[in-house]
Amino acid sequence: MTTEAATAPVTISANAAKRIGQILKAEGSGAMLRVSVEGGGCSGFQYKFDIERAKAEDDLVIERDNAVVLVDPTSVPFLAGSEVDFVDDLIGASFRVVNPNATASCGCGTSFSI
Repeated sequence: MTTEAATAPVTISANAAKRIGQILKAEGSGAMLRVSVEGGGCSGFQYKFDIERAKAEDDLVIERDNAVVLVDPTSVPFLAGSEVDFVDDLIGASFRVVNPNATASCGCGTSFSI
């Protein structure tokens, strides 16, 4: 992990980095994963994951292994201290955000409130 990623307010678990790396490799050269927070969902805010090919000058860039994750400056405060993880269990495989700022979340884990 780079020094920038080690001090970033958002971290990527080893499992998430592995899965993100696989996804980005399939997307081709220059692909990055954008994690953002937007209004909506059953708890007020929801996480959004998109493949990007360009980063904005003010994006937070987190790199781990072959994974490159972008977070826009508006989403950073909502994700501060969070870890993006990848879980593959009996109910399915998915990315999960472990967010210490969330005071409540929905049952599926894709939306939260602060």
